[in-house]
Amino acid sequence: MELVWNGKNREVCTTVLPFQSLEHVDEPRKTAPESPQFSLFDSRGRQLKGWTNKLILSSLKSGALRRQIEDAGGLKLIYIGPPFDVGADSFISMIYERLILMRDLLAEDGSIYVHCDWRVNAFIRQVMDEVFGRDFFKNEITWKRQPPRGARAVASQYARTSDNLLFYTRDKPYIWNPQFRKYSEDYIKSKFTNMDAGGRRYRVGDIGDYSAKSIERLRAEGKIYDYPSGKVGLKRFLDEQKGEVISDIWSDIPEVNAMAIERLAYPTQKPEALLERIIKASSNEGDLVADFFCGSGTCAAVAEKLGRKWIATDLGKFAIHTTRKRFIQVQRERKEAGRNFRAFEVLNLGRYERQHYTGIDSSQAFGMTKDGGATNDPVISTEGRNLTRREMKQRILQQKEREFRALILRAYKAQPLKDAGFFHGKNAGRLVVIGPINLPVGRLFVEEVITECRKRGAVRVDVLAFEFEMGLFPAALDEAKAKGIDLAPKYIPAEVFDKRAVDKGQVVFHDISFVEATPRYDQKDKLTLQIELTDFSVYYTQGAAEAAAASLKNGKSQIMCEQGRLIKISKDQNGVTTRQTLTKHWTDWVDYWAVDFDYMRRKEIIMVPKNADGESDFEERWTGGYIFENEWQSFRTRKNRELELISAPQAYERPGRYTVAVKVIDIFGNDTMTLVPVHVG
Repeated sequence: MELVWNGKNREVCTTVLPFQSLEHVDEPRKTAPESPQFSLFDSRGRQLKGWTNKLILSSLKSGALRRQIEDAGGLKLIYIGPPFDVGADSFISMIYERLILMRDLLAEDGSIYVHCDWRVNAFIRQVMDEVFGRDFFKNEITWKRQPPRGARAVASQYARTSDNLLFYTRDKPYIWNPQFRKYSEDYIKSKFTNMDAGGRRYRVGDIGDYSAKSIERLRAEGKIYDYPSGKVGLKRFLDEQKGEVISDIWSDIPEVNAMAIERLAYPTQKPEALLERIIKASSNEGDLVADFFCGSGTCAAVAEKLGRKWIATDLGKFAIHTTRKRFIQVQRERKEAGRNFRAFEVLNLGRYERQHYTGIDSSQAFGMTKDGGATNDPVISTEGRNLTRREMKQRILQQKEREFRALILRAYKAQPLKDAGFFHGKNAGRLVVIGPINLPVGRLFVEEVITECRKRGAVRVDVLAFEFEMGLFPAALDEAKAKGIDLAPKYIPAEVFDKRAVDKGQVVFHDISFVEATPRYDQKDKLTLQIELTDFSVYYTQGAAEAAAASLKNGKSQIMCEQGRLIKISKDQNGVTTRQTLTKHWTDWVDYWAVDFDYMRRKEIIMVPKNADGESDFEERWTGGYIFENEWQSFRTRKNRELELISAPQAYERPGRYTVAVKVIDIFGNDTMTLVPVHVG
């Protein structure tokens, strides 16, 4: 029997793409550690060798993980909790391809747990049987999240209070460590009814097939019970028992409630105890564990605490940001307890995913020669004239770029413009132009936008781009405003690659921000300085407040952005509308900021295949960029909303000029970075 759905395709994308390294995080130290961990770290606490944990803004579908995973011994455990509330066909198509990739990344002795509920349980079970094989199904675990309450308790059906965990293995044998829980007090009182002279509780069991010699040894250890009839039994002491073996019904782990210490206010957060049980059962210390729908990062956080290596991926910026803060907190806790921890890096596919989508990086396609050039062998075009392979390749790339721009316009809900020349679309009375696919938008492009607007007599334009040059704003906005142009730059999010998000209209384009940071030099020590965050300007605007108020139903409220302010619009039962400004100071927008005191010291090196087939040897290549080394940071947590605005002192080893990078992440999870030149000594 085979599960069939609309659009089923057994072809799986295995393209190898390099990652773009956004940040390297190792909990900062104001002073050098006395003894580096495992000799993996230098005097400043940076990891010098060994596996670096990975937090990735991407889907598994486009990942470039295989080689690194194989070098680390393969994935011993995968846990995923994919989204449940989706249509059947789209969900199965999404999960089917990802499960095939996960299966191929699992070690031979690895396991996978898929967390689901009644909505998709039946679908996933059939897909898992097809991908992993029925023989490798081990358990369907029922996790009771909560007792019946609220609407569930009065519904006209049995209350839905549980989730399911489908447990499969890659092959046989597989890693398995039985788990136990403490006996209940009632069980202890009813079973361990005897007590020896020392006060130890025990129960008496059958002696089994122990030999006479073994019985004598057990008697010497005080473990033989003599019945009045002359028979003997075996004393099983309570303090020597591991407890009750865990079955496939888990009712002893409550969900994360509103008062829980570990609560992060993330909607799909799972309790750490749930992941601790899974990780302990199906992996060993030092093993590599992965979660490809990481959400708030519970799986990876528990893996870190249990001494496992980890990979965590998600498509959502907010999920990555929540997880980043959580891991830094774990690092701090482990450092304070004198325990070892690993650095982690934040990665995405970024520009490389765009290159793959448009086909720009296809070095051997369409007659490309080994050295990257193109042959001039003629081919016949559909227009009846000869084209060189270079010309044909250029045409194909142009077509792919047009398709890519059409996708971006659809995600932005803009109407495409035909024969509009420079501009690509229109949205709510504003022109829309999409910047270069593989280059940051710079001053020359912005000046061209302003010139084209003036030619057309247009006064409002949105500029969509994946990247903007640092330092471009706010000066470019002021220049446009002086010429009568309302120019709104917006970031194109990674979600444009997620067809499901585009189809559902869930892609959000965020406006740019501007960071101002100032060096504060130590008056006594010329090699020491601190960095102060002095301003963070936000240009967010999401629709007109008047339109939002008009469409709002009585008794409802809506939070929106307007001219850099976060506003709550409420309408009472009588239809009276009120406005409340939630962001009263620029610091209200800042959720996290971090400092790299010497940004230019670590180049971003990627591994790229020497040949286009992606199967050959790899070579190192500098991207022209640098990796942000997170040396100091301050961020808000649910418990502590305070934010430090000046960094810890940084003492440089030698005088000279340095470039300090300052990164700010706002309350929506969007990051902005600025570079600050400093001169010490």
